[in-house]
Amino acid sequence: MLVFHGTTAGGAAAGVATAAGHGAAAGRLAQICRSAKSPGTARTLSRAVQNALSGRTGTESVAVYDRKRKLSCAVDTGRRYDSASVVKVTILAALLRKAQEQGRRLTARERGLAEKMITRSDNAAASTLWNAVGRTRLNRFLKLAGMRRTRLGANGHWGLTQITAFDELRLLRLLTSRNSVLTTASRRYVLDLMGRVIPEQRWGAPAGRPSWMRWRVKNGWLPRLGRYWRVHSIGAFDGRGQDYLIVVLTQDSPTMEYGIQTIERVARAVHRTLNPGSGSAAGSLPMPSEASDGSVPADV
Repeated sequence: MLVFHGTTAGGAAAGVATAAGHGAAAGRLAQICRSAKSPGTARTLSRAVQNALSGRTGTESVAVYDRKRKLSCAVDTGRRYDSASVVKVTILAALLRKAQEQGRRLTARERGLAEKMITRSDNAAASTLWNAVGRTRLNRFLKLAGMRRTRLGANGHWGLTQITAFDELRLLRLLTSRNSVLTTASRRYVLDLMGRVIPEQRWGAPAGRPSWMRWRVKNGWLPRLGRYWRVHSIGAFDGRGQDYLIVVLTQDSPTMEYGIQTIERVARAVHRTLNPGSGSAAGSLPMPSEASDGSVPADV
């Protein structure tokens, strides 16, 4: 069972699990963000996220957690999505947990594969590590991390693992707080790789962040039958006293670019609201090729 030092595994994150909504139903999203410590900021961010999702085509889930303000936001956080490459962070975390249980460090080969998998979103590396960890240990990690609604993809198709915004937020909290599942060294290793993602894959959650802010990100993108994209982004951000997490999952976007735009509308709303008066980082980065990113059957 996941145990955080300094906070429980529930708290604000549990509130994320129970609040639900959808971008197309903007009228129901008036109170998507909550904070007993900073209620005014929560109200402002609720409106900002609502406006970011208003009128967008497709389906979206959003989870935000700000440690400083004890603020959480939730939009349909229990909905499951095909993971695409976002699951690669889970694969690496499970590999590190396996190595911890075996009382060893990652081998040079494992480290090389992990770097390719996270920083370049290399699919062959992900498949190799998925098989090396194995379903039993992957499921064990999910249980330890409290990611109870995540379902591993069948027949080696890790890109079809079913994820939720709530579970992805739990994973980010695990990586950014002391806990009994991953050592500090393991957590820092994952975050270091997420902070070295190649430029063309730095879109999504980092969009609109202040230039001084440290970022870590992992994205995923996957079309259904060549259209109706699933596009996701998870990110952790800190610096100058700030410390918050963003998860945006989308599906049924007409193009990959449209899905990225939806995610970045939300991300900019979050960064702008939580960093009033701060300038944002330089503009859009080059987009990756619109090729399927994730291990999936040929007929999806």
